[in-house]
Amino acid sequence: MNGSDDGNLSDKPLAPGSWASPITPESLVEGAVGISEAVPDGETIWWLETRPSEGGRAVLMRGGPQMPTREITPAPISVRTTVHEYGGGAWWAENGVAWYVDHADQRLYRTDTGDADTAPCALTPAPPASRAWRYAEPRPTPDGDWIVAVCERHAESGEPSNLLVAIDARCPVGGGNGDRDGGDAQVIDLVQGADFVGPARVSPDGSRLAWVEWDHPNMPWDDTRLCVADVVRDADRGIAVRDVRTLAGGDGGVSIVQPEFSPDGTLHWLSDADDAWQLYAEDEPEPVLRVDGEIGYPPWVFGLSRYAFLADGTPVAARYRDGIEHLEGFADSTAFHAIRTSGERTGVIAASFSEGPSVWLDRQCVRAAQDPGLDAAFLPPPETLTFATGEDGAAHAHALYYAPAHPDHCLDASTPAPLIVMVHGGPTSAARSQFNLAIRFWTSRGFGVVDVNYRGSSGYGRGFRKALEGRWGIADVEDCVAAARHLVALGRADPARLAIRGGSAGGFTVLCALAFHDVFTAGASLYGVADLEALAGDTHKFESRYLDGLIGPWPEAAKRYRERSPIHHLDGFDTPMIVLQGSDDRVVPPNQSRMIVAALEQRGVPVEYLEFEGEAHGFRRSDTLIRALEAELAFYRRTFDR
Repeated sequence: MNGSDDGNLSDKPLAPGSWASPITPESLVEGAVGISEAVPDGETIWWLETRPSEGGRAVLMRGGPQMPTREITPAPISVRTTVHEYGGGAWWAENGVAWYVDHADQRLYRTDTGDADTAPCALTPAPPASRAWRYAEPRPTPDGDWIVAVCERHAESGEPSNLLVAIDARCPVGGGNGDRDGGDAQVIDLVQGADFVGPARVSPDGSRLAWVEWDHPNMPWDDTRLCVADVVRDADRGIAVRDVRTLAGGDGGVSIVQPEFSPDGTLHWLSDADDAWQLYAEDEPEPVLRVDGEIGYPPWVFGLSRYAFLADGTPVAARYRDGIEHLEGFADSTAFHAIRTSGERTGVIAASFSEGPSVWLDRQCVRAAQDPGLDAAFLPPPETLTFATGEDGAAHAHALYYAPAHPDHCLDASTPAPLIVMVHGGPTSAARSQFNLAIRFWTSRGFGVVDVNYRGSSGYGRGFRKALEGRWGIADVEDCVAAARHLVALGRADPARLAIRGGSAGGFTVLCALAFHDVFTAGASLYGVADLEALAGDTHKFESRYLDGLIGPWPEAAKRYRERSPIHHLDGFDTPMIVLQGSDDRVVPPNQSRMIVAALEQRGVPVEYLEFEGEAHGFRRSDTLIRALEAELAFYRRTFDR
């Protein structure tokens, strides 16, 4: 096996938690590439690559079975939108043309590829202030004259406005020379009035526009409306919509996501009216595709695609069941992204527990997953767990458990391993069922890792997802505690070496677990929430009313906010903790981490704090990722070796 530079955690070199590992912090980012959002286009497929080694730059790529892979957007361009702050859906490609948002200015650009490539041209005008006008989910009309997109406009004060716009798809005169001062294309407001609008789709004949919208205090997985309108055109290339009507949803208790037109012009969508997100169609009261599991996924970001149609109207859809994703024809894969079709061709990004994401066009791999160069013994699949939880044990939660794994070491049945309880963000998200080298970083050293799908997680239906309503900071914490105790009871986890780690909403769960329970012996909070009252008035528009459902309406439920906030329960903290934070985080501002660290330092609780300059919500730069992981490993060494 390869050597390691991390040494041992204790004087017992073969004890779990002390194994030497070839997976170093550097190996997690050196040459690492994140692959997302694939779009098939004839005999080729486009996709997005995110490169930590280039400061997290997102690069648009194109390739095919008979076409060499090409980088379409050269440095320093980074294809990334900040609509809703989380972004996603920053580009689209069709017939050799790509439209993309440049992170530097949030403007929409067009680039034509082929034998005679043209320089990108700016379509949208420069905003009045830096990144004040943002775009997402660009889609051309069938005739190619217009781009319909989500637009978010920020003013000097007040909430930004969210609307649908139409953008002249032609490059402005003289705008195809890469001149960033161009961008005088016409931008027309199409749909406005709702607090939020989701992705819009134009029917194949160009006559109808469909979109999802919702209002505060809902999130898009709570209650949304599916709207449709007629598209009106005139001889001067103008465009507008009329006769706007609500086709589904809007009456409370139904989340509709991902509207799509099939080739014959029938509008489809995913709805959780029957608990799990299933596929519906207009004029059909029952699902037209019901799967064993759940098709949909919470749209935290734009650019998600969980189903698509072949040319004959046959739907192709992924489903989430028992913590793992499934797609017909990909028996060895366990996670799927960007399921899209172009005629009879299907593009998909597929991954498994032992291989990272790869890009496929039909059954041909166009962009293979990065090979970690590890012995297969490092990469056994996790176990799916379901366990009792709650005050009376009547509820259940789920998890993926990764046992310590190493070709040169095995577990002694009499020696339980240290355990890291991982808490996903959201909290309306889920443990991802795919290769995660960061998890193997820990298991290859002899740590067990349990990735918890607590009540509130997605993939188990609306009822399970809504079980966290009003109980954030209680039910999720109970489930993480129950997961740790479950593995301790099985003899697989050392009760003296139990760590809990999470980021964002997961960081809040970590802080609550340490403030209100005495189960864990170490904690790691990455940009976690410490003060719910401060967050309610200091976060961005997309999540500004999220806490109304998770905690209670603000400010009417102010007492409950204080009761749930770890910052007001410092007496409960006595567990060593490490806190990691980005200085430019607008989702969970740095003051959240700084407050809890300062308070714990004043009380003498062991706490370490690293704030990374220039990082936002979620770390992207390779040097940040390396330093953060090195610090966390050293922290566990010191804490568990006391």
